[in-house]
Amino acid sequence: MVFASKAHMLFDDGDHKCMVFSELVKGSGIQANQFLILDGKHGATIDPGGDLTYAPLTLEIGKHMPAQKLDYILASHQDPDIIASLGRWMMQTQAKVVVSKLWSRFLPHLGASYLNDLNGRKLEDRIIPVADKGGVIELGDSSILILPAHFLHSVGNLHFYDIKSKILFSGDMGASLVDASPGQAVEDFEAHIPSMRGFHERYMCSRKVCRLWADMVRELDVEMIVPQHGRPFKGKAMVNRFLDWISSLSCGTDLLGEENYMLTREHKLALRMQDSHATPEAPPSRLLKFPG
Repeated sequence: MVFASKAHMLFDDGDHKCMVFSELVKGSGIQANQFLILDGKHGATIDPGGDLTYAPLTLEIGKHMPAQKLDYILASHQDPDIIASLGRWMMQTQAKVVVSKLWSRFLPHLGASYLNDLNGRKLEDRIIPVADKGGVIELGDSSILILPAHFLHSVGNLHFYDIKSKILFSGDMGASLVDASPGQAVEDFEAHIPSMRGFHERYMCSRKVCRLWADMVRELDVEMIVPQHGRPFKGKAMVNRFLDWISSLSCGTDLLGEENYMLTREHKLALRMQDSHATPEAPPSRLLKFPG
């Protein structure tokens, strides 16, 4: 019996394929996209997620290649919806994990201790730490560019550009929170902005960093930007609309002031209540004083 794939095909020239799984998360978890790139008999998954997606994603990958023979797991950063299922992938596949060098020493915390010497191979030997400047990996007869995207939003953040398909897998950059059809490409950019604005204002570091990233992306021949949440931007016109928008967006530290780092009335009340219970052995706090 052949089961239909839940993949939405982003690119397919017969030998090289890129696909997205956008509806595998069930329950209260935030919607997230998982990706598979195939070149001949070689495969890489991007941002496979946590336990919510491990089982359904493994089944979906198995419809296109043996999941245990994956070459790479590409992680844009360290969030739970990106790589929390690492331990299970390490047990069930031969894949190596590609991640920023900043997170390579943290990833072993996501696996059981016995993974440190599974089948005679140490977990650290299967982690490829990527330098801040990025790099290139070979997948079959194709290549994937590993691009720096630090502070967008993680301090060690990577994006992946598939050379054959000209698709940029952009992690949280371009993410949107939509109620339906997350796999459907954006058609009306202005109408789409409300589903992106709040997320980018809070999660992205600053307009300066967004602009630097957009300038780098403009040097590539990008046909599609596909984020890890929500809808993709398809076609050069829509890609440029997004790059223009994110380059001018005030976000992150641009929006912060001293009012964002103040003790609240609740904090002050709690401190006063503590002082009211002071004893000779535990005198009132003198570190902070408040009027009134």
